[in-house]
Amino acid sequence: MDGMINIYKEKGYTSHDVVAKLRGILHTKKIGHTGTLDPEAEGVLLVCIGKGTKLCDMLTDRTKSYRAIMQLGVSTDTEDMTGQVLEKRTVNVTEEQIKSVAASFEGEYEQVPPMYSALKVNGKKLYELAREGKVVERKPRLVEILSINIEDISLPFVTMTVVCSKGTYIRSLCRDIGEALGCLGAMKELLRIRVGDFTLETAITLREVERLAENGSIEERIYPVEDAFKDLPKLVVESSLDKKVDNGNSFFLRADKRIGNCIRVYKKDGTFIGIYKLDKESGQMKPEQLFFLEGR
Repeated sequence: MDGMINIYKEKGYTSHDVVAKLRGILHTKKIGHTGTLDPEAEGVLLVCIGKGTKLCDMLTDRTKSYRAIMQLGVSTDTEDMTGQVLEKRTVNVTEEQIKSVAASFEGEYEQVPPMYSALKVNGKKLYELAREGKVVERKPRLVEILSINIEDISLPFVTMTVVCSKGTYIRSLCRDIGEALGCLGAMKELLRIRVGDFTLETAITLREVERLAENGSIEERIYPVEDAFKDLPKLVVESSLDKKVDNGNSFFLRADKRIGNCIRVYKKDGTFIGIYKLDKESGQMKPEQLFFLEGR
């Protein structure tokens, strides 16, 4: 089994729990996820298996979409409603103010990550320090909010859909919007609805994975590695280049055969080799990430 499974992570599981359970269900150790979800968050958790684990870092960069409920008038130590309440304020804002302030966060902005996160400071995870009662300075990180759509306002609750870059903490976005409104804010609920091209509609629960594995049909729900690169041009190399690509070597393409600076490469028998990029200095197509090499 080499590829990706679109898992619906349910509440109560950490992303690590999901990976551990899948290793037991699928009887393979080579499994990794492409971006953590908090234990109380739900939704799409894209998991890579076998040679697909080479995709983990690449897929972490994909745009993600969330549906979140923000609670105004409160701040907590975890920046969501599972944490200890630090302060409460009266919510005295209009719908127009909420929409205007939320829209002001679209684009790039410097976001300070939460203390309760897996980021490391001096080799120690922030949440470990937080559990020791320590609060350390966190450097702001540049993130990008592609869009914020306010779906419902039933004060103190605001439901919104957020499309964002990797590294964005929706908890921290709720905190920042609340602070900008002057009434504080924390995240109440979070649902990840999309990672790249993978959506809730095709996600399956761990229980469903177990059932499919038992009846021998789980491979029908494993997406092939090349599905992660559907947007790249496809090149099928001539049989004369088989030895080169089997060994992960670069190769030249005639100018009239060039279809893009970054391409997915296949052999004539349909085997997906990997992603190649044009090296402008040498003029060769060089391997960017290889997945299926002869004998490996």
